[in-house]
Amino acid sequence: MTQYPIAVIVGSLRRDSFNRQLADGMAKLAPPEFSFKQVQIGDLPLYNQDDDANQSVAVKRLKSEISAAAGLLFVSAEYNRSIPGVLKNAIDQASRPYGQSVWGGKPTGIIGVSLGAIGTSLAQQHLRNILAYLDVPTMGQPEAFLQAREGLFDASGNIGEPSLKFLQNWMDHYVAWVKKHSA
Repeated sequence: MTQYPIAVIVGSLRRDSFNRQLADGMAKLAPPEFSFKQVQIGDLPLYNQDDDANQSVAVKRLKSEISAAAGLLFVSAEYNRSIPGVLKNAIDQASRPYGQSVWGGKPTGIIGVSLGAIGTSLAQQHLRNILAYLDVPTMGQPEAFLQAREGLFDASGNIGEPSLKFLQNWMDHYVAWVKKHSA
């Protein structure tokens, strides 16, 4: 059976992040041939083109983990109607130096949760624009813009019953997307 290691990029550094919880809960909805590893982005230096010739250990680790993945899962908050700065920094780091991006060709899903009524819709749209430039095949449907509400997660950190059918459907589509587009 083919294995599908998935690099999960959580666009929030907060210890009790709803998006980290969502990433953990979504991983439990995938079939056993899919494994999910959250890659660390909080220790990356700010991107500076002067460092392209001598990237830090943290940047090399990020690029290695992305390269080894069969697919990507972005699970991100929305900050000020866009993606968090830490996420943009990670994207920039792993796409540089020019011509040495590790993002291209990796089948990707985007999902996120926030307190706001529109979930993470604008952040997801901005992220889709960035990923399109980086040649990342991104699942278009179904979309999932989640609002953090009571019952989204159960006491064990699983996806709660009110959202389970919807998010299982999202995961089923994501699994098919990765299988279709992975090399």
